[in-house]
Amino acid sequence: MTLPGTAGSSARRNDPAPVIAELKAMLGDRLSTSAAVREQHGRDESYHPVLPPDAVAFAHSTEEVAAIVRVCARYDMPVIPFGTGTSLEGGIAALNGGITIDLSNMNQVLRVGADDLDCTVQAGVTRKQLNEYIRDTGLFFPIDPGADASLGGMVATRASGTNAVRYGTMRDNVLGLKVVLADGRVIHTGGRARKSAAGYDLTRLFVGSEGTLGIVTEVTLRLYGIPEAVSAATCTFPTIKAAVDTVIQTIQCGVPVARIELLDEVQIDAVNRYSRTDYPVAPTLFFEFHGTERGVVEQAEMVEAIAGEQGGSGFGWATRPEDRSRLWQARHDAYYAAIALRPGAKGWPTDVCVPISRLADCIVATKEDIAAAGVLAPLVGHVGDGNFHLVYVLDPENPAELARADALNRRLVERALEMGGTCTGEHGVGYGKMEWLAVEHGEGWNVMADIKRALDPRNIMNPGKIVRT
Repeated sequence: MTLPGTAGSSARRNDPAPVIAELKAMLGDRLSTSAAVREQHGRDESYHPVLPPDAVAFAHSTEEVAAIVRVCARYDMPVIPFGTGTSLEGGIAALNGGITIDLSNMNQVLRVGADDLDCTVQAGVTRKQLNEYIRDTGLFFPIDPGADASLGGMVATRASGTNAVRYGTMRDNVLGLKVVLADGRVIHTGGRARKSAAGYDLTRLFVGSEGTLGIVTEVTLRLYGIPEAVSAATCTFPTIKAAVDTVIQTIQCGVPVARIELLDEVQIDAVNRYSRTDYPVAPTLFFEFHGTERGVVEQAEMVEAIAGEQGGSGFGWATRPEDRSRLWQARHDAYYAAIALRPGAKGWPTDVCVPISRLADCIVATKEDIAAAGVLAPLVGHVGDGNFHLVYVLDPENPAELARADALNRRLVERALEMGGTCTGEHGVGYGKMEWLAVEHGEGWNVMADIKRALDPRNIMNPGKIVRT
């Protein structure tokens, strides 16, 4: 059986040998054709098959990235940017062969503007590296997708994560970019001003473009002051609907919660086994509150009262940094915990996002579908912004299992779109969700293809992702 999303990718177009020879002369040992290195750069964190490039170039600067792209452009050779490889929809797969540009060595924090609450970093800097670097300034960068992803990759996929309910997504926190275009030109978008009416918003054109329009090499980001007080809590519920209704009421009441995460009973059981925790096996919400000492207490009291009305119980508090870290690490390990429920299996992760008022309906109907299909699919969600995830735990070599998961996933996405939602809240499109992008955007998808053709007429920038040209 053909894996979802793999049909229709075009075949190799050109012999890579002359490109490899020219890049080898330019980069020396930093151009690798090793099978192991190529395989590493053709694999993401999902069930998608490994599709390695012909070679991997390890760039050290924007100028090198531009030079590599110019060589590839002359030969119509595909170019695929690579950060840490934690994507989930096949975004780094070399569908047509080509050259992967690894940006992990471009990992310098170039500037921190503490007074202006901003910074500029190279694309290979990871979120944890940035927060460690700026910790002594009293600032932090809040976008937390779970994995220690590169900031360039987070821009490319328009990442968000557990803090999005309060701090927004990458779309809201990127002030400017340096981007290498398909012909090797280098452009700057945006700037350090907090607002501008100067022309097209090119910054947000590239945020979420997954390397199909250009390669991000530098990022200017918003920073935030570290809160005076932080407290986390967990609460269990008799039903998943009660848990989600608590989230909806919390948001509608205007409580400025920093994080609200939902784990269903299947995912909680997986977390207990994997992380050796002892949470009650029931639908559970994880909360985090940021603010002043008094403000955090008030937020917590309001949420505890709302949860109590829905049958929530067993509020467990974590105020010490080490306890909060342990709680959130268990949450971040949810994907690997889910896969561990079935040794030898792979994970097919998926996500949707719906208006907050439809979240309970969407999740309850999805749980009913999972039960009817008899599929192992733990559920976890950044439910404060209407986003939730499933992991179909399956054997990708078993056509029947793939077919059941595919049918479930189709129903999930169809339901989200019917409710005014989106086919992907934060995983991105890659090639895994291309068909749904067409359904969601209609003629708008064709406009995306027009933009792609205008900026990348030879279709060398991560071809076969997001749109078809």
